Amino acid sequence: MDSEIKRRGASLYGSSETAPARATQDRIDIPDFAPSLLPSGDIRPDRFLDREISWLDFNARVLELAEDPELFLLERVNFLSIFASNLDEFFMVRVAGLKRRIATGLAVPSAAGLSPIEQLEKIMQDGYQLQQRHAAVFAEQIRPALAQEQIHLTTWGELDDAARAELHKIFAEKVFPILTPLAVDPAHPFPYISGLSLNLAVVVRNPISEKELFARVKVPDQLPRLMSVDGPRAGNVAGRIARFIPLEEVIAVHLDQLFPGMEVLEHHLFRVTRNEDLEVEEDDAENLLQALEKELLRRRFGPPVRLEVTTDINPSIRALLSRELGVEEDEVYNLPAPLDLRGLSVIAGIDRGDLHYPKHVPHTSRYLNESETSKAANVFAAMRRRDILLHHPYDSFSTSVQAFLEQAAADPKVQAIKQTLYRTSGDSPIVDALIDAAEAGKQVLALVEIKARFDEQANISWARKLEQAGVHVVYGIVGLKTHCKLSLVVRQEIDGLRRYCHIGTGNYHPRTARYYEDLGLLTANDQVGQDLSRLFNQLSGYAPKSTFKRLLVAPRSVRSGLIDRIEREIANKQAGLAARVVIKVNSMVDEAIIDSLYRASQAGVTVDVIVRGICSVRPGVPGLSENVTVRSVLGRFLEHSRVFAFANGGEPAVFIGSADMMHRNLDRRVEALVQLNAPEDISYLMNLMDRYMNPAVSSWHLDETGCWTRHHKDDDGAPLEDIQSWLLASRARQRAVSRR
Repeated sequence: MDSEIKRRGASLYGSSETAPARATQDRIDIPDFAPSLLPSGDIRPDRFLDREISWLDFNARVLELAEDPELFLLERVNFLSIFASNLDEFFMVRVAGLKRRIATGLAVPSAAGLSPIEQLEKIMQDGYQLQQRHAAVFAEQIRPALAQEQIHLTTWGELDDAARAELHKIFAEKVFPILTPLAVDPAHPFPYISGLSLNLAVVVRNPISEKELFARVKVPDQLPRLMSVDGPRAGNVAGRIARFIPLEEVIAVHLDQLFPGMEVLEHHLFRVTRNEDLEVEEDDAENLLQALEKELLRRRFGPPVRLEVTTDINPSIRALLSRELGVEEDEVYNLPAPLDLRGLSVIAGIDRGDLHYPKHVPHTSRYLNESETSKAANVFAAMRRRDILLHHPYDSFSTSVQAFLEQAAADPKVQAIKQTLYRTSGDSPIVDALIDAAEAGKQVLALVEIKARFDEQANISWARKLEQAGVHVVYGIVGLKTHCKLSLVVRQEIDGLRRYCHIGTGNYHPRTARYYEDLGLLTANDQVGQDLSRLFNQLSGYAPKSTFKRLLVAPRSVRSGLIDRIEREIANKQAGLAARVVIKVNSMVDEAIIDSLYRASQAGVTVDVIVRGICSVRPGVPGLSENVTVRSVLGRFLEHSRVFAFANGGEPAVFIGSADMMHRNLDRRVEALVQLNAPEDISYLMNLMDRYMNPAVSSWHLDETGCWTRHHKDDDGAPLEDIQSWLLASRARQRAVSRR
């Protein structure tokens, strides 16, 4: 078995303004996994679902939305694009990581009991079936439906002479100059094929020698994947024809211009996915920034983990690609053209209001508008009145979190701003506010996580921009990613310094805040301010013994703190008091947390889990988890908030924060959860969790076998309530009442 494993795996894969930014050397001790947290007595070996298979199930739920004929057409197109992008990342990171562990002999059976080889075989098989289903949805459902709306993905043969003439011109002016045909012969070895690039495998013949030769042409990433035949605004008006043609087809028509004097015999499309996970060991790197930049360069040359080819490919060309790229037979996916349906995002972006969800404009939280006569609410004054729980995108990010930081940057009474940044946009007003504050002479600290997956290069760029403006930039604690979402503003007031805080579940990213569902707390509570001061000191300096009152902080106290809360619910149930656990996260994988939920279930505690993506919980198993219910909600907005709610004997306790229930979050990241204090905020989230779990609300239900079933119709076929639409309508009702 060991030789088989290795054979399969081998086929892959505190700074000042002038001093360089650094990773602080104050490592947080990571607690060992405690066996005592597991249930006593016999332990069921099958009590967990496999995390990788669960992830594929999540992407299948995304695909179900694309298959839903009752959804707006261009939203279905968008879900097809999202599915493709999700699956690419899964192969680049999860499959590549598994293959790397197999190759190095480090792979062990999964928590679900699958051997590494069994897990890999199941992933490759299920992944292939999902991609075939994905291609069929596009070909059989979406493409015909688009045509009915006068939106066409056309072919060269379907174009008229005028359209062809225009594309000939575009090719000559914009495409041909950046193409680079690469021959393969004794003087030219097989070229490097970059990950996720589209490529044409071309066979040409020399008319003199009659010798057939192979060449590769890369479809340029710099150009739109789908070229508009009728101009950039085609299709933006209902009834107006919009035609798109894949860029690779335009290139294929003009291959004779790339190989003058040669006869083009055939061409085939292919695409390679490579291992693009990062391997940076900060302990061994004098300069984390330089080490990461080198690793980003190495990422381009990661081993292949998947080869996609079109179904009409010549078997000899397929064999050549497989041999030269070093991929196994089960890593080759035969799919109908077009490959790489991420490109459908071009069509999904067409401005056809009748084919999209109704436009949503976030409005300012009512608590930020209280007693305000000016156009812009004074965020500090509002925070002094009460804690403000924000729910994005229903509450505007720009008039709350962004305004908080912009006002802090402009306010002469503000002495210091401390901020974590995991992901944000390059033109972010958050970054601009920090720069403005530093240039105004304020003390500004930015804790930048430059290892945020696939945003590394962008984060490096704006980290340097911050440094150049005089912001103190640090990269956190060695060995840990800084994933917590925190802002701390220190302001001089009449009675002394006051701290204003924001703790959230989502990134400080203005664009994603418009379609990610997230929660955030704006508070001037002194205890929270003290906790954040201690945490920032720990992140930027030396403070390994910090303790917190209102925060749970990973890797030290999130897992243990939540398990302690779950154990309290068990005790409350045994004492006849109100007992319930509700957890809403993106992923639920951590075995210790899951086992504690099983113990609660066995004690009779109601356990509700709302999970968007991966879930290793096996609910409804007699004697193990009959009181555990698992739901998943997907829709217009990406469910991203993390909520941890406990009945607590009749006095509910609710936490929000950045941590998912995964090993990486609980052991290898700095995460923060904050306990809510305001009764109104606690009531809001408890009621909201009830609504998520309500059988009358559309969701996916997980059963004890690991099967997810969509429930979006009642017994009479009427649609169930969509919770995101309900929240939008609820906010509209609140605004209507406030205007009276």
